[in-house]
Amino acid sequence: MSYTASNTRYATMTYHRSGNSGLKLPALSLGLWHNFGSNGNYENMKAMCFTAFDHGITHFDLANNYGPEPGSAERNFGRILREELHAYRDELVISTKAGYTMWDGPYGDWGSRKYLLASLDQSLKRMGVDYVDIFYHHRMDPNTPLEESMMALDTAVKSGKALYAGISRYDLEHTRQAMEILKELKCPFIIHQTRYSIFDRHIETDGVKSFTAQNGCGIIAFSPLAQGLLTDKYLKGIPEDSRIKTDGRFLHADQLTPEKLAQITALNELAKNRGQTLAQMALSWVLRDGEVTSVLIGASKPEQILENLEIVGHTSFTEEELRAIDAISPAE
Repeated sequence: MSYTASNTRYATMTYHRSGNSGLKLPALSLGLWHNFGSNGNYENMKAMCFTAFDHGITHFDLANNYGPEPGSAERNFGRILREELHAYRDELVISTKAGYTMWDGPYGDWGSRKYLLASLDQSLKRMGVDYVDIFYHHRMDPNTPLEESMMALDTAVKSGKALYAGISRYDLEHTRQAMEILKELKCPFIIHQTRYSIFDRHIETDGVKSFTAQNGCGIIAFSPLAQGLLTDKYLKGIPEDSRIKTDGRFLHADQLTPEKLAQITALNELAKNRGQTLAQMALSWVLRDGEVTSVLIGASKPEQILENLEIVGHTSFTEEELRAIDAISPAE
Protein backbone atom coordinates (compact mmCIF):
# COMPACT_ATOMS: atom_id res chain seq x y z
CA MET A 1 0.00 0.00 0.00
CA SER A 2 1.55 3.29 -1.12
CA TYR A 3 1.96 6.26 1.17
CA THR A 4 -0.54 9.12 1.23
CA ALA A 5 0.52 12.26 3.06
CA SER A 6 -1.55 13.74 5.85
CA ASN A 7 -4.05 16.40 4.78
CA THR A 8 -3.01 18.46 7.82
CA ARG A 9 0.73 18.40 7.14
CA TYR A 10 1.00 22.19 6.94
CA ALA A 11 -1.26 22.96 9.90
CA THR A 12 1.35 23.50 12.61
CA MET A 13 4.81 23.90 11.06
CA THR A 14 6.33 27.37 10.74
CA TYR A 15 8.46 28.30 7.72
CA HIS A 16 11.26 30.83 7.52
CA ARG A 17 12.60 32.54 4.43
CA SER A 18 16.23 31.57 3.79
CA GLY A 19 18.04 34.88 3.80
CA ASN A 20 16.61 37.25 1.19
CA SER A 21 15.62 34.41 -1.14
CA GLY A 22 12.14 33.26 -2.02
CA LEU A 23 12.76 29.80 -0.57
CA LYS A 24 11.13 29.02 2.77
CA LEU A 25 12.44 26.21 4.97
CA PRO A 26 10.62 24.52 7.83
CA ALA A 27 11.79 25.44 11.31
CA LEU A 28 12.92 21.82 11.65
CA SER A 29 14.58 19.93 8.80
CA LEU A 30 15.39 16.22 8.76
CA GLY A 31 19.04 15.32 8.38
CA LEU A 32 19.93 11.90 6.98
CA TRP A 33 23.51 11.89 8.32
CA HIS A 34 22.79 8.97 10.66
CA ASN A 35 20.43 5.97 10.45
CA PHE A 36 19.85 6.10 6.69
CA GLY A 37 22.91 4.15 5.62
CA SER A 38 23.48 0.55 4.59
CA ASN A 39 23.32 -0.54 8.25
CA GLY A 40 19.90 1.02 8.84
CA ASN A 41 16.44 -0.52 8.76
CA TYR A 42 14.64 0.49 5.58
CA GLU A 43 11.12 0.29 7.06
CA ASN A 44 12.25 2.55 9.90
CA MET A 45 13.73 5.01 7.38
CA LYS A 46 10.40 5.17 5.59
CA ALA A 47 8.51 5.66 8.85
CA MET A 48 10.78 8.57 9.82
CA CYS A 49 10.38 10.26 6.44
CA PHE A 50 6.60 9.83 6.55
CA THR A 51 6.37 11.16 10.12
CA ALA A 52 8.47 14.17 9.18
CA PHE A 53 6.52 15.07 6.05
CA ASP A 54 3.14 14.43 7.67
CA HIS A 55 4.03 17.19 10.14
CA GLY A 56 5.35 19.77 7.69
CA ILE A 57 9.05 18.89 7.58
CA THR A 58 9.54 19.39 3.87
CA HIS A 59 13.35 19.62 3.85
CA PHE A 60 15.47 16.46 3.69
CA ASP A 61 19.20 17.07 3.97
CA LEU A 62 21.78 14.67 2.55
CA ALA A 63 25.38 14.56 1.35
CA ASN A 64 27.25 12.34 -1.06
CA ASN A 65 29.19 10.66 1.77
CA TYR A 66 26.33 10.01 4.18
CA GLY A 67 26.11 6.35 5.11
CA PRO A 68 27.75 4.16 6.03
CA GLU A 69 28.74 3.27 3.30
CA PRO A 70 29.20 6.57 1.42
CA GLY A 71 26.33 7.11 -0.99
CA SER A 72 23.96 4.73 0.76
CA ALA A 73 21.83 7.43 2.41
CA GLU A 74 21.17 8.98 -1.00
CA ARG A 75 20.32 5.56 -2.47
CA ASN A 76 17.92 4.75 0.36
CA PHE A 77 16.25 8.15 0.21
CA GLY A 78 16.03 7.82 -3.57
CA ARG A 79 14.23 4.51 -3.14
CA ILE A 80 11.76 6.07 -0.67
CA LEU A 81 11.21 8.95 -3.06
CA ARG A 82 10.68 6.63 -6.02
CA GLU A 83 8.39 4.16 -4.23
CA GLU A 84 6.47 6.41 -1.83
CA LEU A 85 7.09 10.17 -2.03
CA HIS A 86 7.30 10.75 -5.79
CA ALA A 87 3.87 12.38 -5.96
CA TYR A 88 5.09 15.06 -3.56
CA ARG A 89 8.41 15.96 -5.18
CA ASP A 90 7.40 19.57 -5.75
CA GLU A 91 6.55 19.91 -2.05
CA LEU A 92 10.01 18.73 -0.99
CA VAL A 93 13.30 20.53 -0.57
CA ILE A 94 16.11 18.04 -1.18
CA SER A 95 19.67 19.11 -0.51
CA THR A 96 22.99 17.38 -0.98
CA LYS A 97 26.66 18.25 -0.67
CA ALA A 98 30.11 17.40 -1.98
CA GLY A 99 33.46 18.03 -0.34
CA TYR A 100 34.59 14.85 1.41
CA THR A 101 36.22 11.71 0.01
CA MET A 102 33.99 9.68 -2.29
CA TRP A 103 36.29 7.75 -4.60
CA ASP A 104 39.97 6.90 -5.03
CA GLY A 105 42.45 9.07 -6.87
CA PRO A 106 42.97 12.82 -7.13
CA TYR A 107 39.45 13.71 -8.32
CA GLY A 108 37.25 12.29 -5.57
CA ASP A 109 37.59 14.83 -2.76
CA TRP A 110 37.68 18.51 -1.72
CA GLY A 111 36.53 21.29 -4.04
CA SER A 112 37.73 21.10 -7.61
CA ARG A 113 35.29 21.79 -10.40
CA LYS A 114 35.82 18.26 -11.69
CA TYR A 115 34.97 16.66 -8.35
CA LEU A 116 32.00 18.86 -7.43
CA LEU A 117 30.17 18.49 -10.73
CA ALA A 118 30.93 14.78 -11.08
CA SER A 119 29.75 14.20 -7.53
CA LEU A 120 26.51 16.06 -8.16
CA ASP A 121 25.82 13.89 -11.21
CA GLN A 122 26.40 10.78 -9.09
CA SER A 123 24.10 12.10 -6.35
CA LEU A 124 21.31 12.75 -8.84
CA LYS A 125 21.62 9.20 -10.17
CA ARG A 126 21.60 7.67 -6.69
CA MET A 127 18.46 9.57 -5.73
CA GLY A 128 16.80 9.25 -9.13
CA VAL A 129 16.06 12.96 -9.46
CA ASP A 130 16.70 15.51 -12.20
CA TYR A 131 17.76 18.21 -9.75
CA VAL A 132 18.31 18.98 -6.09
CA ASP A 133 16.92 22.09 -4.49
CA ILE A 134 20.17 23.04 -2.72
CA PHE A 135 23.72 21.96 -3.61
CA TYR A 136 26.43 22.73 -1.08
CA HIS A 137 30.18 22.79 -1.07
CA HIS A 138 30.66 20.73 2.07
CA ARG A 139 33.93 22.20 3.37
CA MET A 140 36.61 24.75 2.53
CA ASP A 141 39.39 23.49 0.27
CA PRO A 142 42.78 25.07 1.08
CA ASN A 143 44.31 23.93 -2.22
CA THR A 144 41.66 24.93 -4.74
CA PRO A 145 40.93 28.57 -5.60
CA LEU A 146 37.64 29.57 -4.03
CA GLU A 147 36.57 31.01 -7.38
CA GLU A 148 36.80 27.55 -8.94
CA SER A 149 34.58 25.93 -6.30
CA MET A 150 32.04 28.75 -6.45
CA MET A 151 31.96 28.71 -10.24
CA ALA A 152 31.21 24.98 -10.03
CA LEU A 153 28.22 25.75 -7.79
CA ASP A 154 27.14 28.38 -10.30
CA THR A 155 27.39 25.86 -13.13
CA ALA A 156 25.31 23.37 -11.14
CA VAL A 157 22.55 25.95 -10.73
CA LYS A 158 22.62 27.33 -14.26
CA SER A 159 22.61 23.82 -15.72
CA GLY A 160 19.36 23.14 -13.88
CA LYS A 161 20.85 20.39 -11.71
CA ALA A 162 20.38 22.53 -8.57
CA LEU A 163 18.04 25.41 -7.81
CA TYR A 164 20.13 27.14 -5.14
CA ALA A 165 23.75 27.12 -3.95
CA GLY A 166 25.03 26.80 -0.40
CA ILE A 167 28.22 26.37 1.58
CA SER A 168 28.95 24.38 4.71
CA ARG A 169 31.50 24.68 7.52
CA TYR A 170 33.06 27.87 6.09
CA ASP A 171 34.75 30.44 8.33
CA LEU A 172 33.87 34.13 8.21
CA GLU A 173 36.46 35.27 5.68
CA HIS A 174 35.71 32.49 3.19
CA THR A 175 31.98 33.02 3.70
CA ARG A 176 32.43 36.68 2.80
CA GLN A 177 34.51 35.84 -0.27
CA ALA A 178 32.10 33.13 -1.43
CA MET A 179 29.19 35.54 -1.12
CA GLU A 180 30.98 38.18 -3.18
CA ILE A 181 31.89 35.71 -5.95
CA LEU A 182 28.42 34.21 -6.21
CA LYS A 183 26.80 37.64 -6.14
CA GLU A 184 28.95 38.70 -9.08
CA LEU A 185 27.97 35.52 -10.91
CA LYS A 186 24.28 36.24 -10.13
CA CYS A 187 24.02 32.79 -8.60
CA PRO A 188 21.29 32.32 -5.96
CA PHE A 189 23.46 31.66 -2.91
CA ILE A 190 21.00 31.39 -0.03
CA ILE A 191 22.32 29.32 2.86
CA HIS A 192 25.25 28.38 5.06
CA GLN A 193 25.11 25.06 6.93
CA THR A 194 27.15 25.11 10.11
CA ARG A 195 27.50 23.42 13.47
CA TYR A 196 25.75 25.31 16.25
CA SER A 197 24.48 24.46 19.72
CA ILE A 198 24.51 25.64 23.32
CA PHE A 199 27.81 23.76 23.66
CA ASP A 200 29.29 25.03 20.37
CA ARG A 201 28.92 28.75 19.71
CA HIS A 202 31.83 29.32 17.35
CA ILE A 203 29.62 31.06 14.78
CA GLU A 204 28.80 33.67 17.40
CA THR A 205 32.40 34.33 18.35
CA ASP A 206 33.82 34.31 14.80
CA GLY A 207 31.04 36.53 13.45
CA VAL A 208 29.52 34.14 10.89
CA LYS A 209 26.07 34.18 12.51
CA SER A 210 25.66 37.94 12.53
CA PHE A 211 27.34 38.40 9.12
CA THR A 212 25.00 36.04 7.31
CA ALA A 213 21.95 37.58 8.99
CA GLN A 214 23.04 41.06 7.95
CA ASN A 215 23.82 40.05 4.36
CA GLY A 216 20.74 38.12 3.31
CA CYS A 217 22.03 34.58 3.73
CA GLY A 218 20.21 31.92 5.75
CA ILE A 219 21.77 29.58 8.29
CA ILE A 220 20.83 25.97 8.89
CA ALA A 221 22.33 24.48 12.03
CA PHE A 222 23.57 20.92 12.37
CA SER A 223 24.50 19.04 15.57
CA PRO A 224 22.13 21.20 17.67
CA LEU A 225 22.16 18.51 20.38
CA ALA A 226 25.96 18.22 20.36
CA GLN A 227 25.81 14.59 19.22
CA GLY A 228 23.42 13.74 22.05
CA LEU A 229 25.12 15.57 24.91
CA LEU A 230 22.25 18.06 25.04
CA THR A 231 19.76 15.37 26.04
CA ASP A 232 19.08 13.61 29.31
CA LYS A 233 20.30 10.23 28.05
CA TYR A 234 23.72 10.41 29.74
CA LEU A 235 22.63 11.66 33.15
CA LYS A 236 22.41 8.11 34.53
CA GLY A 237 25.36 6.53 32.72
CA ILE A 238 25.98 5.52 29.11
CA PRO A 239 23.08 3.54 27.58
CA GLU A 240 23.96 0.50 25.48
CA ASP A 241 22.09 1.90 22.46
CA SER A 242 23.74 5.32 22.68
CA ARG A 243 25.93 6.74 19.93
CA ILE A 244 28.99 6.41 22.17
CA LYS A 245 28.44 2.64 22.30
CA THR A 246 27.16 2.01 18.78
CA ASP A 247 29.21 4.45 16.70
CA GLY A 248 32.00 6.23 18.53
CA ARG A 249 33.14 8.34 15.58
CA PHE A 250 31.85 11.68 16.82
CA LEU A 251 31.20 11.27 20.55
CA HIS A 252 33.47 9.53 23.04
CA ALA A 253 33.02 8.50 26.66
CA ASP A 254 35.90 10.72 27.78
CA GLN A 255 33.88 13.77 26.73
CA LEU A 256 31.49 13.07 29.61
CA THR A 257 33.67 14.76 32.19
CA PRO A 258 32.30 15.68 35.62
CA GLU A 259 32.24 19.32 34.48
CA LYS A 260 30.28 18.48 31.34
CA LEU A 261 27.82 16.32 33.25
CA ALA A 262 27.31 19.17 35.71
CA GLN A 263 26.47 21.48 32.80
CA ILE A 264 24.04 18.96 31.33
CA THR A 265 22.36 18.49 34.70
CA ALA A 266 21.94 22.24 35.19
CA LEU A 267 20.56 22.71 31.67
CA ASN A 268 18.21 19.79 32.19
CA GLU A 269 16.76 21.45 35.29
CA LEU A 270 16.30 24.70 33.40
CA ALA A 271 14.49 22.84 30.60
CA LYS A 272 12.15 21.20 33.13
CA ASN A 273 11.27 24.64 34.48
CA ARG A 274 10.35 25.67 30.91
CA GLY A 275 8.15 22.59 30.50
CA GLN A 276 10.51 21.10 27.92
CA THR A 277 12.95 18.24 27.68
CA LEU A 278 16.60 19.21 27.43
CA ALA A 279 16.60 18.25 23.75
CA GLN A 280 13.58 20.45 23.08
CA MET A 281 15.13 23.40 24.88
CA ALA A 282 18.40 22.97 22.99
CA LEU A 283 16.57 23.04 19.65
CA SER A 284 14.44 25.99 20.71
CA TRP A 285 17.57 27.90 21.77
CA VAL A 286 19.11 27.56 18.29
CA LEU A 287 16.00 29.21 16.79
CA ARG A 288 15.52 31.78 19.56
CA ASP A 289 16.44 35.02 17.75
CA GLY A 290 15.40 34.52 14.13
CA GLU A 291 18.95 34.50 12.75
CA VAL A 292 18.90 30.72 12.13
CA THR A 293 16.54 29.69 9.34
CA SER A 294 16.17 26.03 10.24
CA VAL A 295 17.62 23.48 12.62
CA LEU A 296 18.60 20.01 11.41
CA ILE A 297 17.37 17.16 13.52
CA GLY A 298 18.53 13.58 13.34
CA ALA A 299 16.50 10.64 14.57
CA SER A 300 16.69 6.90 15.07
CA LYS A 301 12.92 6.44 15.33
CA PRO A 302 9.74 8.39 14.47
CA GLU A 303 8.95 9.11 18.12
CA GLN A 304 12.04 11.30 18.39
CA ILE A 305 10.83 13.40 15.48
CA LEU A 306 7.46 13.87 17.15
CA GLU A 307 9.14 14.97 20.38
CA ASN A 308 11.28 17.48 18.51
CA LEU A 309 8.27 18.86 16.65
CA GLU A 310 6.79 20.05 19.94
CA ILE A 311 9.17 23.03 19.87
CA VAL A 312 7.37 24.61 16.90
CA GLY A 313 5.91 27.87 18.16
CA HIS A 314 7.79 27.58 21.47
CA THR A 315 11.21 29.03 20.75
CA SER A 316 11.09 32.20 22.82
CA PHE A 317 13.12 32.65 26.01
CA THR A 318 13.02 35.16 28.82
CA GLU A 319 16.11 37.26 29.42
CA GLU A 320 16.54 35.44 32.71
CA GLU A 321 16.56 32.06 30.97
CA LEU A 322 19.10 33.22 28.38
CA ARG A 323 21.38 34.58 31.09
CA ALA A 324 21.11 31.29 32.98
CA ILE A 325 22.09 29.31 29.86
CA ASP A 326 25.00 31.67 29.20
CA ALA A 327 26.19 31.21 32.79
CA ILE A 328 26.08 27.41 32.47
CA SER A 329 27.68 27.26 29.02
CA PRO A 330 29.21 30.58 27.97
CA ALA A 331 30.41 31.42 24.47
CA GLU A 332 34.19 31.04 24.31
